[in-house]
Amino acid sequence: MLLIFDLDGTLIDSSADLAAATNATLEKFGHAPLDPNLIYSYVGNGVPMLVRRAFGPHVSEESIRQAVDFFLPFYAAHATDRTCLYPGVRETLDRLSADHTLAILTNKPAAVSREIVSFLGIEDYFARLYGGDSFAHKKPDPVGIAALMSELGTAQEQSWMIGDSFVDIRAARNAGVRSCGVAWGFQPDSFAADPPDLLIRHPRELPGGLIDGRR
Repeated sequence: MLLIFDLDGTLIDSSADLAAATNATLEKFGHAPLDPNLIYSYVGNGVPMLVRRAFGPHVSEESIRQAVDFFLPFYAAHATDRTCLYPGVRETLDRLSADHTLAILTNKPAAVSREIVSFLGIEDYFARLYGGDSFAHKKPDPVGIAALMSELGTAQEQSWMIGDSFVDIRAARNAGVRSCGVAWGFQPDSFAADPPDLLIRHPRELPGGLIDGRR
């Protein structure tokens, strides 16, 4: 079975570092800082969308581009300041990797994602890691999931997308694979409109939950 994981809000709690980078970017361009809880709700569609949401609707495309150009290196320099694995993730990956193929598909840029995964010591669990700049389109476009299934030789019925927001659920639906939502992430409220096939509240539920959820 192929288990494709989102990164932010699913495997890692990157909330503090993302909020710090967002507020540093806002300050750089003369905007007031935002409540970190509001910033967390903006995460999931990649850096340009995060910045666009933080700056609001009345900002030019050129200003957004400049802000993204500032955000990316700032965040890369601070991406592991306070980012950590969620409790139980390492143990769950250790169990799952014995019998399943694991991959990461995130909308975060691939390079900084690899740096974080390496820093946290979990890179060896994953056969592939793709980011928001790995393909022409980000999640919820199915291109990343389709590429992983093709490269790793796994059929749709043997593949799952696991994530913390509607973006992951829609990506799974668009790719014709099953979805698992995690309730500890940044946007669990978004599952109300886009319910996953399976919802778990702790990583330890993942192995049994997926087995029970097979059809």
